[in-house]
Amino acid sequence: MALKGAFRTKKLDDILAAAEERGERVGLKRTLGPVNLTLLGIGAVIGAGIFATVGSAAAGDPETLRPGAGPSLMLSFVITAVVCGFTALCYAEFASMVPISGSAYTYSYATLGELVAWIIGWDLMIEYAIGNVAVAISWSNYFRSLLDSLGVHLPFWMCTDAQTAARMVAENPELAAQAPHLFGVPVYFNFLAFAIVMLITAVLVKGIRESAGFNAVMVIIKILILMFFVGVALWYFSPREMAANWTPFQPNGWKGTLTGAAVVFFSYIGFDAVSTVAEETRNPGRDLPVGIFASLGICTLIYMVVAAVFTGLVPYHDILTWTEAEKAEPLTKALGGIAPAWTSVIVGLGAVVATTAVLLVFQLGQPRIFYSMARDGLLPPVFARVHPRYRTPHITTILTGLVVGVLAGFTTIDEMVSLTNIGTLFAFVLVCIGIIVLRYKEPGRPRPFRVPLGPWFLPGLGVLSCVGLMIYLPPSSWWRFIGWLTLGLSVYWSYGHARSVLRRRPGVVPRTPGPLRLMGLGFLWMALALFIVPHDANPRELLAILGDAAALHHARTLIAALLFGAGLASVSLGLLTARRAPLQ
Repeated sequence: MALKGAFRTKKLDDILAAAEERGERVGLKRTLGPVNLTLLGIGAVIGAGIFATVGSAAAGDPETLRPGAGPSLMLSFVITAVVCGFTALCYAEFASMVPISGSAYTYSYATLGELVAWIIGWDLMIEYAIGNVAVAISWSNYFRSLLDSLGVHLPFWMCTDAQTAARMVAENPELAAQAPHLFGVPVYFNFLAFAIVMLITAVLVKGIRESAGFNAVMVIIKILILMFFVGVALWYFSPREMAANWTPFQPNGWKGTLTGAAVVFFSYIGFDAVSTVAEETRNPGRDLPVGIFASLGICTLIYMVVAAVFTGLVPYHDILTWTEAEKAEPLTKALGGIAPAWTSVIVGLGAVVATTAVLLVFQLGQPRIFYSMARDGLLPPVFARVHPRYRTPHITTILTGLVVGVLAGFTTIDEMVSLTNIGTLFAFVLVCIGIIVLRYKEPGRPRPFRVPLGPWFLPGLGVLSCVGLMIYLPPSSWWRFIGWLTLGLSVYWSYGHARSVLRRRPGVVPRTPGPLRLMGLGFLWMALALFIVPHDANPRELLAILGDAAALHHARTLIAALLFGAGLASVSLGLLTARRAPLQ
């Protein structure tokens, strides 16, 4: 039948043999060692999160009734580190066994089957590409603030997204006259975010060696900047004075601490990027676990120190009075109250450097996911092309850069952060499940690194803890995430399933059967419905809106319901037809 093979797995021996063959012919260059990998992980982790989320996590959000962590923010970082640690163990075992580009996508293909691998590969686009959009926007904000402190003021229309600009113009209509107009419509675009993404893309197209060296310099600089923040704070504020501001330690109890952990999770996104360069690592069995754990441990220590100093400098009740803009630059705001202005300028420069390094690593990871999926036939062959001179996936690197740059110019950072968090946590869940499956599926396979305490305990804790953090994320992130995965199912059934290398037959041109095209169309309609539906409402509230013709967003919800129903019917019809089809 047409659905046959959706859960076929790739044999690990075949994966490793194919990688070895590519290494001898057109594969990627093996140039990275444990130090490079550790710096790569630190470069991915320390970035926009520590510079932007600590203020919001500590204060909370009164509008959405999200409680703040207060001084227990340092404990929030520890909780998040433990959650990431469970997953890091699973990543380390997988990466040492399967040193292949593709990260969780490749691991899932070998354990849970092709359809799950496709879902995780599609989901990883959220972590790397959408996450990079958020980082690019953050970079733009810090760079603009740095220029302002130096007396250079850019027009707001060239460093602000359209949604934010629209709110600014609504409050001050005269601002619209400052923007250029196209066919009578004012143009607002974050050109700063777009420009930095294009610059990073050019660096990555040239090659991994140049990229790794550039990243190493960035890592050293931003760690020095964070230590500068700590040093200046301790110079002007004694540890005894800081300790006085740590009371009460949990102003909102454990709910505030756990909610803070869900917020600062964005600060840890990226440690798994180390496994995406497995094919470019000299000794992956030894170096990948070292790179993952070393980067995670170093980042956690730095985060705890910075969080302790930040909450010691600024009392919790003072953070509650900060505006959203001030929460977005918490470290410079904290220093501004006790130290000379030049210290805030230096910390602002550090934020620019940090986010640049994160952009580099995320842009490095996403094209290699495309590269792996295209090799397996799930994406068009053009995505698997390697540059003849630089031996990098140049086409996917350029495509990723263009998509990230354009989205960064139009979207807001809040939208991107929430979507990135839930997408990454979902990827972590599947990686942990994959370890459990593979332990029973191939118990005798050599494992240079093995998750301790058996196949269930720590991977199971990884699944539960990741799901626990997902629960603390807002409904809007859930709607967008499910919509994105549904769109991915549309692409898989419309293209990838029929063209997978696992289903290729000599002399047969792969074509998508009619039932699968019908399923792909149905999933597309369902995805549109999930994107249209009001994202601030839960399912029960949506039913109430649907039943009240006078309710706000009734028409929007009705259209979404009709689209979802039509899509569900199309998918059901495709499934019924596919079960009777003789095609494979």
